[in-house]
Amino acid sequence: QDKKKGEGIEITFSYWDGSGHRRTIKCTKGTTIGQFLELARKQLQDEFRELRGCASDNLLYIKEDLIIPHDMTFHYMIETKARGKSGPLFHFDVHDDVRTVNDARIEKDESHAGKIVERHWYERNKHIFPASRWEVYDPQKKWDKYTIHGGEVNGKIGAGL
Repeated sequence: QDKKKGEGIEITFSYWDGSGHRRTIKCTKGTTIGQFLELARKQLQDEFRELRGCASDNLLYIKEDLIIPHDMTFHYMIETKARGKSGPLFHFDVHDDVRTVNDARIEKDESHAGKIVERHWYERNKHIFPASRWEVYDPQKKWDKYTIHGGEVNGKIGAGL
């Protein structure tokens, strides 16, 4: 387990301030989301001045419409094959949006870039798409079907265990 946690991984993310600013960062699979957010904040702070005085605790990482807790590791998401509302949480490279290219009900081995947002941006905009779709990740909740822009696709969404 420790050997796997020490393996390197490249994470593609988008700093989201109303529009996306895509970047990549390298870390290890054992890196927590909180540690990743601090690395990303340091990478972004020269270009985005608002991040200079922002603590990483005030940033959120959103992957597949779920807010990922700061204490979770990339290793956990990979090992448990964690799933989100609109795709897998355990792929960190990025492809085309499979929901617009193909049948949204057919699971693909692809995912979307995770978003990093400031907590206060989320609080101000959580009633507006896309933030209106976001919710805190719950490992007990199962996402059996994907959704498109808040609609249901052939099945129960978020069915419990």
